[in-house]
Amino acid sequence: MNRKLKVLISGTGFAGQGHTDAFRNVGADVVGIVGRTESVLSEVAKKKSIPYTCTNWGKALRECQPDIVSIATPGGAHHKTIVPAIKQGCHVFCDKPLTDHGDSAIELYELSKKHNVKTAFASSFRYMPCVQHAKQLVASGAIGEPLEAEFISHFNLERDIPFGWSHRKEDGGGRLNNNFTHKISIATSVIGEKILSISGEVRDDMGKAPIVKGVHNFKTRRDHIPKNINDPKLEWGKSNVEWTYTVMAQLESPIASKPVSVLFKHGGLNPRFNEDHIVFYGSKGAIYIKGHYGTGPLFVYSENKTWVETPTPQEILDNHPKIEGDTEKNWECLAREFVKDIKGESFAPYQSFKEGSQYQQLIDIIRKNNSWTDVSHLQ
Repeated sequence: MNRKLKVLISGTGFAGQGHTDAFRNVGADVVGIVGRTESVLSEVAKKKSIPYTCTNWGKALRECQPDIVSIATPGGAHHKTIVPAIKQGCHVFCDKPLTDHGDSAIELYELSKKHNVKTAFASSFRYMPCVQHAKQLVASGAIGEPLEAEFISHFNLERDIPFGWSHRKEDGGGRLNNNFTHKISIATSVIGEKILSISGEVRDDMGKAPIVKGVHNFKTRRDHIPKNINDPKLEWGKSNVEWTYTVMAQLESPIASKPVSVLFKHGGLNPRFNEDHIVFYGSKGAIYIKGHYGTGPLFVYSENKTWVETPTPQEILDNHPKIEGDTEKNWECLAREFVKDIKGESFAPYQSFKEGSQYQQLIDIIRKNNSWTDVSHLQ
């Protein structure tokens, strides 16, 4: 396939604009964009020089005839957008979460297989250079057999962020959908792709948030926090998703004799005291990466019994996009492999709706909060 692949974008916010850049940077042609609000749609299309706009997804699919659709809206809107695209034969690039619950995610995965279309699932921080470096180190035996890992983060998010999709389960909100998906992807990338077991607990520490009009871009939602949060005229929306989670998982590793234990601890509203971090522990050493998604730097603890900062190999850096923003870089990494696959070129394996549907099922299990054993009767 020598021609440029045609891409239709769904969503005008931060993700929609980021997906547009990602696909253009890997040689695809963004032919159109679809959004709900005409004024915002026109503004974004002009900013990004996208020739076609529409507020009707079905009409856009028919008129643009894209090879790829890129889904950059909140998770609750994904199912109804993806189904007609798959039935039309489009390949699908979808941001996380895949949908708002496991059953609909499984349906999309099965539908994609039925119609023989390729899919990409953007829990894409596994492409961070330090994560790629850790993957190489673990595979080479630098820490011996992997034994356990921990992912610790506290975001200290403002409680008065305007009420929106991130507060609603039915819209794909919650910290599991929008934080855990990246972290479990990083864990499986480094340790091994097979998830053996899961247990977890969630808590809604938010309760409610102010309703504010005019918030169209997730990245700038903080700019819309009301100046007077005690204004009696303010309307409030009720949160129904988790803002804190604790999850334990067991992963299979090709170089470990036993399942590898992984702890994921995230407080969306809690302040951090020390650095957010990721650590992989092994029988002969450990790897520590600063940052909740593995920004770096990376340190190795080995037989000399000291932590040594270890630079990322140049070949990994050379393979990472030279653009601003970690999120944007990782979208481009995934889009690059996805486009190569569609064009029949050599590509590196990437996550698809298989992982997207699996993650949504895991989230359903964790949200049940039924992993507890009552011990109140013990003497």
